[in-house]
Amino acid sequence: MKNKLLLIILDGIPYRNWRRLFGNLEGWVDSGDARVWKIRSVLPSTSASCYASIHTGVAPAVHGCTGNGNVFRLKEKDVFSQVRAGGGVTGAVAHSFWSEFFNRHPFDFVRDIEYDEPTSKSINHGRFHTMTGYGHDNQMTPSDVDLFGSLTNLCQRFGLNYGMLHTCTLDSMGHRFFHDCHEMDHACFVMDEMLAPFIPRWLDDGYEVIVTADHGQDARGHHGGRDPLQQEAALYYFGPAKGPSEDTVIDQLQLAPTILHRLGAPIAKTMKAKSFLT
Repeated sequence: MKNKLLLIILDGIPYRNWRRLFGNLEGWVDSGDARVWKIRSVLPSTSASCYASIHTGVAPAVHGCTGNGNVFRLKEKDVFSQVRAGGGVTGAVAHSFWSEFFNRHPFDFVRDIEYDEPTSKSINHGRFHTMTGYGHDNQMTPSDVDLFGSLTNLCQRFGLNYGMLHTCTLDSMGHRFFHDCHEMDHACFVMDEMLAPFIPRWLDDGYEVIVTADHGQDARGHHGGRDPLQQEAALYYFGPAKGPSEDTVIDQLQLAPTILHRLGAPIAKTMKAKSFLT
């Protein structure tokens, strides 16, 4: 497998705050170096359910993850397993739910916090955090620049064809402060500033890059339902592929087949949505 792609998931950002506050990403849209679309999550628009759907390409009603309290090893074929089937190398820097969904369950704090398993049929190189003890007064989230650095480290050390990064910082802050406040304005600005230096580096290393969210958040810091603020986010794409018109709303179930299409990996028969990139 020669093609390479990174998926960056910034948890819990509504569409309007992407377009309003992420100045570096929007600057690349203005210059023509990136394209942006609205993306609509599955229902429920709950983190774990969305994680599972993003990588399996099937709805929660099919894969069975109904929320954050219902996490298990998924049975469906997923992006990681399909990249492996196509001969590629995979890596993930993310919340421990991702390891439990796509590698093994339950999560072991010693065995699964960091692993390199070249023969794995799913995630070859994993760097995970659990956010154990998370609550209103303590987010228990790592610094995002550390996560971006860890993904870059995996890319350079192991030649990842597919790498996925997920961070809960803005989702956690949104639950605490809600999104229409100066704390969240600043937090989104800082995330954009931290992410920006890595994108040219990844592009120079031959990666296509997708930056998006699993879901949004509404005016009370909630998500899970159908409200557009809860369900809708932005998706930024850096790469040579052609996409639909700017007013197209992408279905979250299109992400898995799109990623596999761009990588040249086999698309599972269960992934029935169409790729939005050609």
